[in-house]
Amino acid sequence: MTDSSNSALPEADQAGLYRFRLKDLVVGAQMLFVAFGALVLVPILTGLDPNVALFTAGIGTLLFQLITGGRVPVFLASSFAFIAPITLSTETYGLPATLSGLMAAGGFYLVLSLAIFWRGPGFLLRLLPPVVTGPVIMVIGLALAPIAVDMSTSEGETYGVGLATAIATLSLAATILTAVLARGFLRVVPILVGIVVGYGVSLPLGLVDFSPIGEAPWFSLPSFTTPEFSLPAIAFILPVAIAPAIEHFGDVLAIGSVTGQNYLRNPGVHRTLLGDGLATSFAAMLGGPPNTTYSEVTGAVALTRVFNAGVMTWAALIAVVLSFAGKLGALLRTIPLPVMGGILIVLFGTIVVVGINSLVKSGDDLLLPRNLTIVAVILVLGVGGMTVDAGAFSLEGIGLCSIVGVVLNLVLPGYQRSATNPAESPDPDPATDPAAID
Repeated sequence: MTDSSNSALPEADQAGLYRFRLKDLVVGAQMLFVAFGALVLVPILTGLDPNVALFTAGIGTLLFQLITGGRVPVFLASSFAFIAPITLSTETYGLPATLSGLMAAGGFYLVLSLAIFWRGPGFLLRLLPPVVTGPVIMVIGLALAPIAVDMSTSEGETYGVGLATAIATLSLAATILTAVLARGFLRVVPILVGIVVGYGVSLPLGLVDFSPIGEAPWFSLPSFTTPEFSLPAIAFILPVAIAPAIEHFGDVLAIGSVTGQNYLRNPGVHRTLLGDGLATSFAAMLGGPPNTTYSEVTGAVALTRVFNAGVMTWAALIAVVLSFAGKLGALLRTIPLPVMGGILIVLFGTIVVVGINSLVKSGDDLLLPRNLTIVAVILVLGVGGMTVDAGAFSLEGIGLCSIVGVVLNLVLPGYQRSATNPAESPDPDPATDPAAID
């Protein structure tokens, strides 16, 4: 299937009636399969319901397609950037309060989309250049590193640290080898391969408890949870939304480079960000994780050359249907922690590398005093877990370092792209240079 139609719905026949295309349905199921491992991984790690995540990812993708006119072939699902904030906020404020913070993050996207519609996207990239967002993304990955190590070495009732470490190592090795050596479709599903290998090895060793599957019904409503307003939780989570908002630009540019379309202009990044924000707020209203565009699916689009956004509509509808399968959610909860821990070692490390790569691509000289100061302060405050308390208001870790980085970028004089002659700088890149967009 090589249809490049931009319709978000199945193709219409000459009579104007939509006709069912089995090929679109199959390709849509494949796109969901590509996203499935990461989609359910976030709720499993943060204590949310995977079935809720499936439901909100499906509805969120449909909302995105509606807002963007069905022009962009992307699938929205659970964001890794919020794993640490959700985990820490839930422990401190509780899940309903945390959900209010996640709703506010979606609202932040809405405000940004209005500002971009009014002034264009260039101002945002000037406000939040790679020298700020790069280290913030790195902090997100580094903050999650202890979680991956703890899960990889966690003891269970029937196994010790040694066996847990061995299982984690096998899952990690399968994920890495698939990502590096595999060809074709397997190359875009390394997470699923790692889970399958780790789960398969765990079965004969007695690490899997199937009792939850037998107890779960075949059909059940997802465990929806409603948010409760909490200003401290909102203040804790809201700054984290800065980095994913900037990453959104990169994701839109990536899918545009695959399809050969300029989605920053049509439908416009203000619409794509609005769709992302509505999907995130909707997910938080029901107890799901924030949504984001998935690079795994972008890779699958590049591999299959299916540029029709309608297949993402099918993927979204299938996700909604699967969210009501009670035994599916129970099956996902039987995955042993060491299996997930091994995969997370490479996933969380990848987040760090993404931050490093954004700094490298920007061309900024990090040894210039201004850039050195911004990056150094963000990294130390974020990784060190610095906390600022003022009564019920509290800022720490990722949120605090994000705000400090933005402030330093605004108040420190003398922005310099590099230590070399500006005339020798490479051609502007829309992902890092605001001038390339304005």
